[in-house]
Amino acid sequence: MAQVADLLQLLKESLKSATDGWPVPLPVVVAIAAGGLLLLLFVSLSAKPRRKVALHPEEWRKFQLIERTNITHNVVKFHFSLQSPDTVLGLPIGQHVSLQGKDENGKEFMRPYTPTTLDSDVGSVDIVIKIYPNGAMSQYLNKLEVGNFVAMRGPKGRFKYRPNMCRAIGMVAGGTGVTPMFQVARAILENPSDRTKISLIFANVTAEDILLKDELDVLLKSAPDRFSIYYVLNEPPKGWTGGVGFVTQDMIKAHLPAPAADVMVVRCGPPPMNKAMASALQELGYSSDSLFQF
Repeated sequence: MAQVADLLQLLKESLKSATDGWPVPLPVVVAIAAGGLLLLLFVSLSAKPRRKVALHPEEWRKFQLIERTNITHNVVKFHFSLQSPDTVLGLPIGQHVSLQGKDENGKEFMRPYTPTTLDSDVGSVDIVIKIYPNGAMSQYLNKLEVGNFVAMRGPKGRFKYRPNMCRAIGMVAGGTGVTPMFQVARAILENPSDRTKISLIFANVTAEDILLKDELDVLLKSAPDRFSIYYVLNEPPKGWTGGVGFVTQDMIKAHLPAPAADVMVVRCGPPPMNKAMASALQELGYSSDSLFQF
């Protein structure tokens, strides 16, 4: 409403100028000022209220753990509350947050994670984390109890997704590397104006290691004509019909969109997998501009 107050002040000054001999007739001054005032009032009343954002790119802010769910024997989903029920995280699609932890000596460290929730999930944020025996951050988080707080900041990351920025997106993920893929895929498929097609190759060791399987199935069911998933396992169960072993060039050719100017391929997984996929994709003809590693 500061703009309205400024306009009222301008009206007062204009009226004073008119009485002091300003060449513009007084009725004209009043009409212009009144019209501007009505326009500002309309804009102010019709504008959507600005959403409260939880994150800050440089400031560490604390978030309370309100629930934790064991997804597998070594993967946990942490459910944190935001500052208020109507607050959004404030994370652009394709970006991540940094979490801060401390070791037994009080030494601080941080690690990047991609939430599986979007800004449409108001008031809370979910982060799925694999617990490693020697992982400083994952062990720190695994010791958190409901009611404890953890520090986060963000957004972080170079990838910024825009609706319909390309015709099709190919994705190659391994293990917990599926979290940024899920975030991007969900944002695309929940946006009725975004017609981008998505193809995901998702590699794991065993069927039990497949993260977000139920959530991925929901997305797949919602848009079978625009979303496809090809699962690859190192140790497949009996009767497995998906891929076996490591992701190969033949799998990429069969299940991802072919190289084109309006196609991009993103990847996220263990370092050896990322390196192998970068080489395989380049050999298949994908340009460096069309490739991105989370």
